[in-house]
Amino acid sequence: MAPHGDGSSDIEKPKAAQSDSTRPISTVVFVIAMQAEALPLVNKFGLSETTDSPLGKGLPWILYHGVHNDLRINVVCPGRDAALGIDSVGTVPASLITFASIQALQPDIIINAGTCGAFKVKGANIGDVFLVSDVVFHDRRIPIPMFDLYGVGLRQSFSTPNLLKELNLKIGRLSTGDSLDMSTQDESLIIANDATLKDMEGAAVAYVADLLKVPVMFLKAVTDLVDGDKPTAEEFLLNLTVVTAALEETATKVINFINGKNLSDL
Repeated sequence: MAPHGDGSSDIEKPKAAQSDSTRPISTVVFVIAMQAEALPLVNKFGLSETTDSPLGKGLPWILYHGVHNDLRINVVCPGRDAALGIDSVGTVPASLITFASIQALQPDIIINAGTCGAFKVKGANIGDVFLVSDVVFHDRRIPIPMFDLYGVGLRQSFSTPNLLKELNLKIGRLSTGDSLDMSTQDESLIIANDATLKDMEGAAVAYVADLLKVPVMFLKAVTDLVDGDKPTAEEFLLNLTVVTAALEETATKVINFINGKNLSDL
């Protein structure tokens, strides 16, 4: 692993994105909400934090970058809220950094990696890492014909059957909302949409990636069981460190699988 540059603005700009799925993948962007989720991967690949980010001036967004074999790896986080000093989680920061990353870094593929809640009735366990099949929203309730479908916002992840088989990952639908807990209305929609996983960013990342025609995949590691017997926040904090280690391990396997391949090989 060799750091890509010295952390300054001399980041090598990738060539303009091409639609040819047989072109070797050269640039990957991980969109990750929390520093605690990102740092194990950053440390694994020895990524450097840029001090003059191409994502925008005067913004809290954080970009780590480096080169691993034939891949330029970028990890982008929304950074900390200026007033409260905590990670800027949720759909709005995720949308913004996804848009900025695509514009500045022109990735061949986006990987939204992070932690999530999950349903044990769907076969999920603490520490499982899922590959997401498709994504929806569960808190955009617009009971008007067609607007209701827009609110759900169903989008497919980029299909990676060979990766799924090689890594033997569990797969499921991800439902996104801007709350850690789950209201009765949220629960009804999540169940109606047949989701296995619940997070606060995925469907927003998918929206932007779809808008800009960039393939996107999702790796989600289970910190808490939505239908379990422990309070969500308590279980999330209890399992965060162990589960982020599992997420890093799987993300590393994904990077090693992607290296030297084309999108059509995934």
